[in-house]
Formats: sequence, C-alpha cells, structure tokens
Amino acid sequence: MSMAAAVETQLPGDRISKRNFDKLARFIYDYSGIKMPPTKLTMLEGRLRRRLRATNHATFDDYCDFLFNHDGLDQETVYLIDVVTTNKTDFFREAKHFDYLQTVALPAIASSGVRTIRTWSSACSTGAEPYTMAMVLAEFTEGRNDVSYSVLATDLSTDVLQTARRGIYPEDLIAPVPRDLQRKYVLTAKQPDRREVRITPKLRSKIGFARMNLMDEKYQIGEAMNVIFCRNVLIYFDKQTQAGVLNRLCDCLAKGGYMFIGHSESITGFDLPLKQVSNTVFQRI
Repeated sequence: MSMAAAVETQLPGDRISKRNFDKLARFIYDYSGIKMPPTKLTMLEGRLRRRLRATNHATFDDYCDFLFNHDGLDQETVYLIDVVTTNKTDFFREAKHFDYLQTVALPAIASSGVRTIRTWSSACSTGAEPYTMAMVLAEFTEGRNDVSYSVLATDLSTDVLQTARRGIYPEDLIAPVPRDLQRKYVLTAKQPDRREVRITPKLRSKIGFARMNLMDEKYQIGEAMNVIFCRNVLIYFDKQTQAGVLNRLCDCLAKGGYMFIGHSESITGFDLPLKQVSNTVFQRI
C-alpha cells in the first residue's frame, strides 16, 4: 500500500493530540481518581470513538473542543467516565473473602447484637459482587429471627449499574456459584437457546443500587456499615487518592466492622483505624 493510500484510509480523528490527551487525563483523574498515563493513549482513543459518533463529532479535536471550550462536560461527563472505567467482575471472585465473611465476620457481627447487618459493595461493577454478598447473607440469616441484612451497591459507571439492576447474566458467568445456591437464587431462561440467567426477585429486592463517586468528599450512605467491600479499585489510584478513599471508607465503617480489599492491593503505610485479621481483610478498631 502506498503512503497516499494509507493516508486516505486513515479514519478522521484517528489520533488524540498530546495536548488534548493531557487535558482528558487531568479531567479524568480530578473527577474519578483514575490514573491515565501516556501508555493508555491507544485504549482511550478506542473507547472514545463511540462518543465521537454519539455526539456527531468527526475528530478527537472537535470532541475535545466541545468538552473544554463549549461546556460539553456538563452533559458528557457521565458518558466519558463510563467509557474509561474498567469493569472486570465475577461471582465469588476471590472466594476466600466470602468464606471469611460467612464463617468469621457475620457470626461475630451477629453475636455483638447487631440486628440488621449493613453491607456495602463500593465498586459493584455489573453486580456480581453484591449479589454474591447477598447470597452469603441470605444463607446466614435464613431461619433466624434475631438478624436481617441489607446490601448497598454503588459504582461510578451508570452503564454497569443498569446491568446490575437488571440482574441478567450470561449462563457461564454463574459457573462459580455453588449448585445449591444456584437453585435458590438464580432463574434460568424459559428459552434454553438464550443461555441467560437472572437473579431471583427476592434477592434483587435486598440490594439498593446507586451511583457514587469515591472521589466525593463525603459518602452519603446513612448509618455506618458493618461490612465494606472495596476490592480491585484502589489499584487505579495513586497513593494520595488511595489514602483519601480509605479514610472516608473507614469513616463509614462501624466499630468492629470489616473491610475487604483486593488480593493485589495493600494498605501498608497508611494511618488507618484498622487491624488486619486475614489476608486483605481488616477490622475497624
């Protein structure tokens, strides 16, 4: 292919200029805490192409001019953040956390006199984590009159929250869910060729979904939580942002409550009112 032919086939707006990338990266970081180093340039270009189409802009320069010079951020921020967030999730992901929740944390919380165990999935993605939490909580409280539970599930992305609220998933995604729990909490499609499942209405009703930005100065979650899951999100933040998020989460955690972080994450070096009780599991002191 000649150089002229290559130029002709190149898509309009095929590259983000360094100037505009720096602007986008700064805005994304300030708004969400997500780091956007130069190595993410190609990823950002690929993900933003659909926003160019949706907003009828032919080039990245036009789109960025719309954002930063014509008040486009007022209407575009939610969509921009949706396309840059990463949403990897599985049922019973990092299964040892749920073993600890079931065998240690929940019995300890219930024995302390808590009547409603308040739990929070603070980066819930498409819903596998809070639904897994709800299954464990439902099993623990089944047949008991002394304790009930609630689950709050929040995320920055409106796209993933929409999926989570529906509770409909590809059949193979629930493979990690034990068979006895599948029978109780998962419905199969009436048409087998659809190969989809849905979380039961009873379990879905126990979860409140809401959009929340962990960069907010204060988390409006009501009463303190007994259990907080904040897993595999801290890795996207720098140390300063991690410190702010962790301190705000601790402010929301009841004394004696438990915080779970991802197995690839650490709170070493932070001055927090937490003690480690298991691998990546901490208790509020």
